[in-house]
Amino acid sequence: MLLDSFLAAGIALATPILLAALGEVMVERTGVLNIGLEGVMLSGAFAAAVAANATGSPLAGAATAALTGLGVELVFAAACVVLDADAIIAGTAINLLALGATGALYRSLYGATGAVLVLPTLPNLAVPILSGLPIVGRALFTQHALVYLGLALTPLLAALLSRTGLGLRLRALGDQPLAATSLGFSVRGMRFATLGVAGALGGLAGATLTLAAANTFVEGISAGRGFIALAVVVFGGWSPWGALAGSLLFGFASALQFQFQAAALAVPYQVFLMLPYVLTLGVLAFSRDVKRAPRALGATEELT
Repeated sequence: MLLDSFLAAGIALATPILLAALGEVMVERTGVLNIGLEGVMLSGAFAAAVAANATGSPLAGAATAALTGLGVELVFAAACVVLDADAIIAGTAINLLALGATGALYRSLYGATGAVLVLPTLPNLAVPILSGLPIVGRALFTQHALVYLGLALTPLLAALLSRTGLGLRLRALGDQPLAATSLGFSVRGMRFATLGVAGALGGLAGATLTLAAANTFVEGISAGRGFIALAVVVFGGWSPWGALAGSLLFGFASALQFQFQAAALAVPYQVFLMLPYVLTLGVLAFSRDVKRAPRALGATEELT
């Protein structure tokens, strides 16, 4: 495979991780640990498939996925932020519910064995002039819209968190939520809002899987990518730029495992399927810089 094709594939495969991880960066910066991200992605992937198959429009599928992810995350927010439920238990429930519900609905809509859907795909959009550049032209400037969205959101979110008053408030929620409350910040309200944004991004991450990567839906299509996005947030030091780096690591590892499979080596294909996950988690295991974690991440206090 040519270098430009490998880079293009790696960036495209990194996009669902990046979109989910960027939303999770915001959420964890406010002190909420959202392990229900896998369920949000899976719900978004299913909603995108159903809507795109019904309308013939991948844009309708992506919009439906964003709304579905938003809805699922607001259920999690209602449980954890409003009712003070344990975030680990609530997130686990979201993951299990999404896995069971999408499987049951898929079989209900498309038959007991599940029809093989062939979905309309998100078209690649070439940026004039830049798409003609050697190597990087195809990799960076001939991609579908959600790739551009993820790449554009990275510097925007980084600037928001580090250079704006809103970013300062969000970071205060994750470090000293009681102090933020004393200053008049609505801790619950801001956490609820960031979870909603993260849900929409998680839904779009799921849409990327069905409308760009696979062009179909199968049960459990998220395949642990929500958990990888959680790992990427930690690996990236709760930074949007770090999330981008970790997502690209996973994306290029995924592209590499496809090349190994195509080479027909005398190795079980399951070994190659493990490669992106093993590499990403291996890097995380050697990443010891946890001092940048929000100090109140996962803590429970009486808030307003």
